[in-house]
Amino acid sequence: MYYDKLIFEISTKDRKGYSLPESTIKNYDLPDTLLRPDCPGLPEVSELDVVRHYTNVSFKNFGIEKGFYPLGSCTMKYNPKINQDIANLPGFANLHPYQPLDTVQGSLHVYYETQRMLSEISGLDTFTLNSYAGAHGELVGLMIMKAYHESRGDTKRTKVIVPDSAHGTNPASATVAGLESVEVKSNLDGTVNVNDLKHVLDDTIAGIMLTNPNTLGMFEKDILEIAKLVHQAGGLLYYDGANLNPLLGMVRPGDMGFDIMHINLHKTFSTPHGGGGPGSGPVGVTKALKPFLPKPVVKKEKDGYTLDGATDLTIGQISHFYGNMGVVIKAYTYLLTIGKNNLSDIAKFSTLNANYIKESLKDDYLLPFKGICKHEFVFDGLIDKSTHVTTLDVAKRLLDFDMHPPTVYFPLIVKEAIMIEPPENESKQTIDKFIEVMKQIAKEAKEDPDLVKGAPYNTVVKRLDEALAARKPVVKYKDLLDEA
Repeated sequence: MYYDKLIFEISTKDRKGYSLPESTIKNYDLPDTLLRPDCPGLPEVSELDVVRHYTNVSFKNFGIEKGFYPLGSCTMKYNPKINQDIANLPGFANLHPYQPLDTVQGSLHVYYETQRMLSEISGLDTFTLNSYAGAHGELVGLMIMKAYHESRGDTKRTKVIVPDSAHGTNPASATVAGLESVEVKSNLDGTVNVNDLKHVLDDTIAGIMLTNPNTLGMFEKDILEIAKLVHQAGGLLYYDGANLNPLLGMVRPGDMGFDIMHINLHKTFSTPHGGGGPGSGPVGVTKALKPFLPKPVVKKEKDGYTLDGATDLTIGQISHFYGNMGVVIKAYTYLLTIGKNNLSDIAKFSTLNANYIKESLKDDYLLPFKGICKHEFVFDGLIDKSTHVTTLDVAKRLLDFDMHPPTVYFPLIVKEAIMIEPPENESKQTIDKFIEVMKQIAKEAKEDPDLVKGAPYNTVVKRLDEALAARKPVVKYKDLLDEA
């Protein structure tokens, strides 16, 4: 069918898909500086062809509403439609950031209440919602950490400790903040090696960045000792909220000793930021660090809500206006829908689902780290390495069963990493089907390895040359014609 083609390929000269009323505006000559030298080169197609084309393209996309996404807690968690419906209400969607404060009191109420809920969930004193995403939140948190030390004249603290299993954004954020990363090694179970930590603690350490549970899904059982050691050395603890899901309603980062944290609203509170945005990465701090929060700050007064209130110690403004409001509204809606009493179900069921899958597949896939995991865990490829079937092959073969592959080749400390993180909302039937398919792929790898190595077979596009696609991407129709 020609709907498998690009929209440009079904273009026919002078065909239109619109009908506009006759203009009542008089002719007006624009200066040459405002005119294009050439036509924009838009496709010329009928209305029906446009509808059919993009409807068929949408069928080719894989999303959480189409099938199982075993990296769900991270970015493809179920997102109830009510979240979007509330964010699209005219009273929210049609606001302008320059409106007078007395006309946006409802929105400021949402902001303030969201901050208070996040504080209660995390155990930290207060939050800013201004950060645009998780990595942006990391940067803001590290800027606060740096400003805190500088305000005390402790300018030699320029290093941040990062475990070798950390997310790649951690050292990157440290560098952008003007800090140097210092790596500490992991134990056999992926947790921080306390002895190695002791060796790097000195008066140049500004703090440590930790994800708990860590990237391997293992809880940092020594977290209270780690917090004590870092604080005694004069440093601060930063909590990377990427793996907050299995702690909700069970354990609070503030109670573990963390001073600063960011929360990924798209990971934990069901506000998707697919396609590159928008996102939101609220940053929370202890009472001692509150003066360093970025401005504007939403404050509750006797007669309503006000903005700013930032102190002289503030790190300044880190976003346009007040961050991504629509994302905050979705998180607020989600939190109210779940309710305080049910919040811990997210932690319990995501942890249960992950351990159920892990135990069911550990005879077919290599489990490098034993013990109870939290919401995610990591296999090191297939147990039987003699077939030379790789993690990438397994991931591609999953596509033939209408299941999205889990995260692969991360974290880097596991060579053939398959990171599986099922969200809390998946049924046992769905999870059992995933286990069945994974076992079938392991069996195929033994009996017919070439079958797995040639996958996928049932997708619109077969296996691609990913290295070539990364180095020489073709993203424009004109470039496609030039290639041809």
